[in-house]
Amino acid sequence: MTTQHLSDAELAAQPAAYWTGVAYEALIAFTRARQAEFGFTQPQFWLLRNLSKNDISPDGYGMTIAELRQAMSSYLRSEDDLEAESAVLVDRGWLTRDGEGRLWITEAGDEARVDLKKQAPGIRDRIHHGIDDADYVTALKVLQQMIRNTGGPVR
Repeated sequence: MTTQHLSDAELAAQPAAYWTGVAYEALIAFTRARQAEFGFTQPQFWLLRNLSKNDISPDGYGMTIAELRQAMSSYLRSEDDLEAESAVLVDRGWLTRDGEGRLWITEAGDEARVDLKKQAPGIRDRIHHGIDDADYVTALKVLQQMIRNTGGPVR
């Protein structure tokens, strides 16, 4: 499906579900490809964020893979293998695993998290190129209203 050469009326008739799905896949693929250029994966970054008391974790207490999977359930993709991703981070010295199977972020891991986080604005800038902030906000408000209209959760 293409929107080139369509009138506003024709565009208004386009299925939002189709386009939001296409946008989701394109944005995830783009983000993950950029992160790979910097030597990390999106799930690795999420692991570091969820284990850092300086980021998502409220207390920095270690978590098992099952606990991490639960914590990331709203954004983890089916192909994301947290066990394999965490093993890479343990090998890098960014995480450790205790005798109970809990993963803990190391000082080097927290420093890496900060360095990795610095890449996010550049990735966002590329995604948002040519899009006015007001238009972006309007698009999100429209999507949120569609979600409300269909009984879905709006955060």
